Amino acid sequence: MPQPTQTVRDLVLLVARIAVGAVFIAHGLQKFLEWGMDGTAASFGQMGVPLPEVSAWIAALVETMGGLALLAGVALPLAGVLLAAVMAGALFLVHLPQGFFASEGGIELVLLLAAAALALGFNGGRFSVDHALTAKEKAPADA
Repeated sequence: MPQPTQTVRDLVLLVARIAVGAVFIAHGLQKFLEWGMDGTAASFGQMGVPLPEVSAWIAALVETMGGLALLAGVALPLAGVLLAAVMAGALFLVHLPQGFFASEGGIELVLLLAAAALALGFNGGRFSVDHALTAKEKAPADA
């Protein structure tokens, strides 16, 4: 079976980064704009999340800024790890007792988002700010 070219792979990674980044941005902005930080903290408190006021800010900031980082391809490994860590917190603190399926409040969505954030964080493709910066560093000096 023929393999896709590097350019096709990089375009697919770009599309994936945009899609996953948009989901994270939407969830982060929902905490800021729809529920407000007080509402988010109250909800986190009812779910048993430790330090709900602090946790609400961390989740909202990491989801929003990490999602933007995925979109642009900036600091991808850091964004991937932070997003996966927030999703792991949600998985273990909130969703695990609900089972697997997201329709029942289970781990399905947060598990998928954590895995996608890690995969894209460590292999975001050439169409990213990270690649542009490292490609310039690796380019041979002009003689």
